[in-house]
Amino acid sequence: MPQTPESFEDYLAPLTPEKQSMLRELRQVVLEVAPAAVECISYQLPTFRLHGRSLVSIGAAARHCALYPCNSHTVAQFQEQLAGYGTSKGAIRFPVGAPLPLELIRTIVEARVVENEASRR
Repeated sequence: MPQTPESFEDYLAPLTPEKQSMLRELRQVVLEVAPAAVECISYQLPTFRLHGRSLVSIGAAARHCALYPCNSHTVAQFQEQLAGYGTSKGAIRFPVGAPLPLELIRTIVEARVVENEASRR
């Protein structure tokens, strides 16, 4: 059983340079949109928490890197814009080697920040 990473850098260490680069790009977008987000490892994935609640997680698999919105409805909310990307109820998959849709990712993270803020009240 693989050891649980303790930090973002621990998570990146065994990955290919291409996957590392993609995840660093995803991380940068998340932190630009939510600079107060706190990084942690949750369910063995780099996760960003805002106001004590999970905002998004990111991760890598064999042929893709993914953004996990940490809820069951965000993927459906953006389904039209996500056409052409692999999705499931809680994951958005970006093929390794393809450019990330940074503006779409930014929009999705912004929507998650709004939800997170609303749930604080």
